[in-house]
Amino acid sequence: MHGISNIDGNRRIDWGKTSGDYAVYRPGPPQSLFERLLALGIGIPGQAILDLGTGTGVMARQFSRQGADVVGVDISAAQIGMAQKLALEEGLEAQFHATPAEQLPWESPKFDVITANQCWLYFDLKKITNELRRVLKPGGCLVTSHFCWLPREDKIAAASESLILKHNPDWGAADWAGVIPDAPAWSKANFRVRETFYYDEPIPFTKETWRGRIRACRGVGASLSTEEVALFDAEHQKLLDEIADESFTVLHRIDAHVIDLN
Repeated sequence: MHGISNIDGNRRIDWGKTSGDYAVYRPGPPQSLFERLLALGIGIPGQAILDLGTGTGVMARQFSRQGADVVGVDISAAQIGMAQKLALEEGLEAQFHATPAEQLPWESPKFDVITANQCWLYFDLKKITNELRRVLKPGGCLVTSHFCWLPREDKIAAASESLILKHNPDWGAADWAGVIPDAPAWSKANFRVRETFYYDEPIPFTKETWRGRIRACRGVGASLSTEEVALFDAEHQKLLDEIADESFTVLHRIDAHVIDLN
């Protein structure tokens, strides 16, 4: 999300705690995003792609399915372990490494494209841009993207957010306004935005999959204890029984910026 803080009060955010739900219920952006990126020459066969903050590898595995040569990195060893497992089950050749994005293990330019979906806000800006310039080939680009529900336009998303805040008042990602800038604020001084796009898409869920998706969010599974998550989830189930059909959609906004760093 643009304009969202990377901290939630004094709570430690640990995405590794959500790896199980993340792998099952957080499949990543819809196919439409990859189709739009393909139209811009991103994710084509043979392209060398580095996926930052890869989590369980949702972006990396899709690029690998498309024939790209993909490496995913994440600071969480638990997330990387799940990414490796899922890639192996699919027979994909994507590689994964548990390492901070600010300390990449390559000594020379290696990648045509570097992607960062839903994770750019967690990086040290000065360190990460220096690292990416070092490993990005001449003419390469960075793609930052997001896939976020719209609580101001979707009643189910709004109700779930209210319940998250009841259980975790420090959660800082609530009530996102959906504003997508022409260029991210951090990029304006030193970098050129090559392309920008965003669009809305209703994403299908059932009560079970939406509960899993919310458990895998920062304000719940990545922050609360196991006991707190279970308590939240039970209340969330009751809430959905009151306000939602068995199957429904939640409106999401998908955006991407293609940025020249060199």
